[in-house]
Amino acid sequence: MKTKVSKLDFYKKAEDIFECYKNEPMAVFLDSSLENQLGRYSVIGLKPYLILKEEDGTFFENGVQSQGTLEAALKEYLNQYKEENPTSLPLISGAVGYFSYDYGRKFEKIESRHGKKLNMPEALFVFYDFFIIEDKLEKALYLTARGETEDADSGMQRLEEEIRSCRTAEKPDKHGNLASFVPNFSKEDYKQAIDQMISYIVEGDIYIANMTQQLTINSKKEPYEVYRYLRTYNPAPFGGFFQCGDFQIVSASPERFMQVKDGNIETRPIKGTRKRGETEEEDARLKEELRNSSKDRSELLMIVDLERNDLNHICEPGSVCVTEHFAVETYATVFHLVTTIVGKLRQGLSAVDLIPAAFPGGSITGAPKIRAMEIIDELEHDRRNLYTGSMGYFSFDGNCDFNIVIRTAVHQDGAYYLGVGGGITCESDLEFEYEETLQKARAVLEALREEE
Repeated sequence: MKTKVSKLDFYKKAEDIFECYKNEPMAVFLDSSLENQLGRYSVIGLKPYLILKEEDGTFFENGVQSQGTLEAALKEYLNQYKEENPTSLPLISGAVGYFSYDYGRKFEKIESRHGKKLNMPEALFVFYDFFIIEDKLEKALYLTARGETEDADSGMQRLEEEIRSCRTAEKPDKHGNLASFVPNFSKEDYKQAIDQMISYIVEGDIYIANMTQQLTINSKKEPYEVYRYLRTYNPAPFGGFFQCGDFQIVSASPERFMQVKDGNIETRPIKGTRKRGETEEEDARLKEELRNSSKDRSELLMIVDLERNDLNHICEPGSVCVTEHFAVETYATVFHLVTTIVGKLRQGLSAVDLIPAAFPGGSITGAPKIRAMEIIDELEHDRRNLYTGSMGYFSFDGNCDFNIVIRTAVHQDGAYYLGVGGGITCESDLEFEYEETLQKARAVLEALREEE
């Protein structure tokens, strides 16, 4: 079956179009709201025809319990329906979904001492009949259709008419106030856990590990309303919204986990954060402080070594290298220190093979990865659930692109669950590390604040 692609003769922003589809079953919006070299396209997926999920160790295909694993099923379907993408669009057909951090523990055979707090699958992937794709650079809109749930031509015509009638949504008002939250650590308990993590580092168990606390926010705000605010005032290149029925995912992630494009792999680990300044002078000072921080640079260097090692398992020998080191990226509330690592996917392997080889991302586990993940489960107070997992797509042409799930809230039963954390080394200052987690939460907490 060949996917049909059509360029529309008018333009609307994907954020306004998705307003019309935000409550459709399994509707998804992969959104590059920060328009830079990483954020040219936004993608809306509609009308699922195949849903794969793994929950509590059991694999389901369209709701029916099945043999095998989710990764094996993904590889089978992606290979069976493999097709070229003759366009410059990031994908025209395939599956969108997520792997939770908890899903990644199975690859390393690491059990958790914590029960589940959220009722959601550990991994979920949806194959869509239709995609609506916005090219922000060309100010162009595209439709793609496979003809799985209805005739492709008539379905595209129907979609075009619906899109024409979608109205531009009002821009949310900026307020700057933060929602109140309930943390799963007291401040002193969190600092004590960091201190214990530093002891493990001093004793030689690990070099670095990511320490997380989780915040619960009770709010009546509609999830897509929260997302609209977040994307407006804290734009991110790897954001998204996922309508999963009994839960919703609201993400403004700045971090790429892994991209495969024509066999070329790219990962962009982030380590090192500073808040934005109140004045231009303070902004410039904090940016330079991050750029020259020996603690943050060594932290990032250790993660780069780990991720280069992960990539070497699946890449052509000699192809893994660093193309940009210690770059400072600017976001609405923070600066981040970022490195770009590339490699060439080995012949005979697919994008799905990245997951057991490199997931979860080293930037949010630590090094060595297995021992870091064991210590994380020992010291943290809850399972991470989706937080620090990955959300993105697998395309039928063999490409993929996934974020690291940070700056992300999961909404279920009137509450939002938000993970925040940071990398800990032997140089870490307990007070600074605690405050950094709150700084990272700031953008989402602002989006969650209800009107007075």
